Formats: sequence, C-alpha cells, structure tokens
Amino acid sequence: MAALTGSKRVVVKIGSALLVDRTTSKLRANWLTALAKDVAMLKARGTDVILVSSGSIALGRGALSLPQTELPLEQSQAAAAVGQIRLARAYEEALTPYKIITAQVLVTLEDSANRRRYLNSRATLEALIGFGVVPIVNENDTVATDEIRYGDNDRLAAQVALTTGADRLILLSDVDGFYSQNPMTAPNAKRFDLIEEITPEIEAMAGEGTSGLSKGGMITKLLAAKTATSGGCAMAITYGSVSRPLHALENGAKATWFTAHGTPQQARKSWIGSMKPQGKILVDPGAASALRAGKSLLSAGVRDVEGSFQRGDPVEILSPHGHRLGQGLAAYSADEARAIKGAHSSQIEPILGYPGRTALIHRDDMAL
Repeated sequence: MAALTGSKRVVVKIGSALLVDRTTSKLRANWLTALAKDVAMLKARGTDVILVSSGSIALGRGALSLPQTELPLEQSQAAAAVGQIRLARAYEEALTPYKIITAQVLVTLEDSANRRRYLNSRATLEALIGFGVVPIVNENDTVATDEIRYGDNDRLAAQVALTTGADRLILLSDVDGFYSQNPMTAPNAKRFDLIEEITPEIEAMAGEGTSGLSKGGMITKLLAAKTATSGGCAMAITYGSVSRPLHALENGAKATWFTAHGTPQQARKSWIGSMKPQGKILVDPGAASALRAGKSLLSAGVRDVEGSFQRGDPVEILSPHGHRLGQGLAAYSADEARAIKGAHSSQIEPILGYPGRTALIHRDDMAL
C-alpha cells in the first residue's frame, strides 16, 4: 500500500470546510498551525510539498458579511478577491516559524488545457520548488467563469500533481476514505483500504458530499483519482479535520489509497510520445549522442527545422540520417527555432532580441 514515507513530491488538497469555520466564517487557525507542522515534517526529510487550498471565497464571505447562501457570480468573485489575500497571509504566517517560504499560484482550467500555458505553469512551479518554496495553489476565482473553471479543487489538485510530476496526492476530506455507500446515511457502508482499479462498479458507489462549504463530492474525488493514477501518482482520501492529518495518515489513520499506474515520469513520456507531431527537428551527431545520454536538446545541436509549430507543440526529433529518435515539446516556435539553429546559448538573446530558454527541448519534455 502506498504511503507518505519515501515519497518525493506530495500534493495536498485542503477544502474550505477544513480551513474555515462555517458558523463564524473565521479561519481555523489552530488546525492550520498543526498542518504547518506536518508540512515542515515532510520538508525536513527532503519531500517537496505543494498545497492546493480552497478557502478564499469562504474567508471573503465573512469579511464582506455576505450570507451563507449561493452567491451571484460577481459577489463570489469579489469575495474571492478579498479572501485570497487573507488565505495567502494565513499560510505565510503558519509556515514562517519553520523558515518555509510560501508562494501564491492562481490558475484556471485554460492554464492546463493550453500547452503553452501548461508549460509556463509547470516551469514556474518547478522553479519555486527548486528554491524550496511551498506553492499554495488555488483556482483564480476572481476571473474564472464556467467555461474556464475546474469547478472543484479535487480536479485541480490532480492536475497539479500531473503538472509537477508528484508521486502522492492526498485529499483531506470530511470522510476517512471511499465507501460503498454514504457512511452518514448507511451504517453498513464498507470502506475500502485500497482500490487498484476504478471500475464501473466503484463509480456507481460514489455519492455526493455533505459539507455546506465544499462543492466536491465523492464523484469529483474519483475523477481526481483517475487523473492522478493514470499519471503515475498514488492518491489517498483521508479524514482531514483531525490535528496534523498527514502525521495521522503516516501513523495508520483510516484512508483509501488508489494505486498509481506506473511512475509520473513514465506517464509523462507516454503522453508526449502519443501526440501528433506538428514539425520536425534534425539534430547533429553530437546532439544525438547527448540526447541518448539523457541531455536536453540545445539550439547549437540543431541542423534543420521543418513544419509550423508554436511553443509547447510536439515535434519529432530526427537523427542526422533522418531516423526518428523521439518526440518532445518545443520551447520555441518554428520561426524562432530556425533563427537560432546552430547557435550557442549565449547567442540566443542577440538573435531573438530577448533572453531565451537554454534548451530548445528540455529532457523532461522529451520521449525517446
């Protein structure tokens, strides 16, 4: 069974009902302080941590004295704008005693659906994690409308797990796992310790959540599990309201684990390799050898560029003799790639007129 021990990168989803007291619309400061201790525990052992947190609308609702009812879109977005500042400050204050720097990252569904935005999001998150920062990710409720919304942070958390190559996703919930029926209405409901495959029978068991603050029910959690596990990330649903829920999970707290299919790296390579290429890049012998050794493709090693593609589009990588070496996501458009082919990295800025990226195709965005 999957566990937090030994994980390299963990995404933790935190719902509004855990962070905000529904009666008072105030932050549950003691719970957040305890969670910060869990984050520090994971960071101390070298595990990267990303928090996907709801709560901005709930906190803003309280600050603006709005009713505990469904709000019109413009009022929800206003509440999110007011609450997001408070949410970010709360995390910063909770983690500062452990000398952990936090960052606020606001995204919409478009940021993962559009490959260029996806690459930008991924690069930013990787840079933050590289600095030892704990990103606090939330949906950008101040601008997102229905057509560009995730709609729930379960799906958002799963997408963040895929984007960052996480190997564990933890959904802190108002229940301690996945049940055959709603345990609040069916006393004989069975909880699953481990689900290795999400079958139609499992899907039929999913019910809706009961929290007034949380929009995500068990159906959204199953959708998140499908996304995460297909990307090589194991996922757990566990009870979040206890003090230090991640510490509790490590020490045998009830949970349902969903088994990952492969590793994040294997899943990403498979995804890249399965896309229809939009162009071709012919490399020289030195670059071909470097690619086989696990290096990125630099502009200096490019002989020719074919096709019309934009940054983030998949392109074929060909050997000096025209044989397919693999496929990758281009860090430059076709026109830019043609302009800098054969050029050393230090020459990219003079050629393009702006600082470029070191790699034309990064090794993490390549399937050979």
